[in-house]
Amino acid sequence: MNLANFDLNLLKVLDALIETRSTTRAADRIGLSQPAVSSALKRLRAALDDPILVRAGPKMIPTDYALSLAAPLRRVLEQTEVLIAGAPTFDPASAKDIFRISGSDFFSEMLIPPLSDYLATAAPNIRLQHVDLVPDSYPQTLESREVDLALFPRTEGPSWMESAPLFRNGFVLIARRDHPVLKARQAVDLDTFCALSHILFSPEGNLRIMGDIALEKIGRARRVAMTLPVMYGVCSAVAETDHVARVSYPLAHKLQGKLPIGIFPPPAELALPEPELVMAWHRRFTAAPAHRWLRDCVGRLMAPLDKSVLPPPR
Repeated sequence: MNLANFDLNLLKVLDALIETRSTTRAADRIGLSQPAVSSALKRLRAALDDPILVRAGPKMIPTDYALSLAAPLRRVLEQTEVLIAGAPTFDPASAKDIFRISGSDFFSEMLIPPLSDYLATAAPNIRLQHVDLVPDSYPQTLESREVDLALFPRTEGPSWMESAPLFRNGFVLIARRDHPVLKARQAVDLDTFCALSHILFSPEGNLRIMGDIALEKIGRARRVAMTLPVMYGVCSAVAETDHVARVSYPLAHKLQGKLPIGIFPPPAELALPEPELVMAWHRRFTAAPAHRWLRDCVGRLMAPLDKSVLPPPR
């Protein structure tokens, strides 16, 4: 028998016939008319090449073959009911899920503390793992289920990857508060910017990034002294040296309370498009209640960072 030619609705009729041993009672059980069940029985007999029910005096009894189908048929129908019932509900208060989020250490500072605080009360049994984002391999980690959610600047991804925006924000220049060149300044002009010694955030160790490309377009260049793979390390090094760095304003604003750094608007000539940060996931999780809840939490906690107003020069 070819499954493509078999009406799967007949399985429900077959289950009722084996259980009730009567076309009338089977019709009552599944909500069909008795003639409709009798017609279905004829189709089952033809498809399975078995009588299914045979008369024994005033009664109908299942054939041995029909009885052999009873238990596996019931399992199939029960599993089908679970399958079509939709995704299970998700109760964060009792859930014991483990979520893995990948992203730079920017999110260690800006997302993980408030998310951890929220989970402690709303979902105390959920465990969270924040892992480093490897720029060239985040699609593989999502596809292989190593990571549930990846956070990064918007870029093109594979067709199975879905994403949602988190926030846009600009960059500022940071320097230690008693920097010998900048401590008496309220702004940084392009000549001064290029003459300063810069630290770049680059997990790959790139000495040339988007800001350098913008400088090249106007025939200028800056001196890059070093690169560091973590943003906090960049800010910490700036706070203790005469180096400067361009970092995201929300991070600089927060770290001002921890590190002796000042914030300056970048030169007008370096007004770059504000990158959009997104969260991305495999579409297999789009409708999953637990994953949807996680995305809602992250989106809500990151929303205040969107287009934060840059402060006056300091």
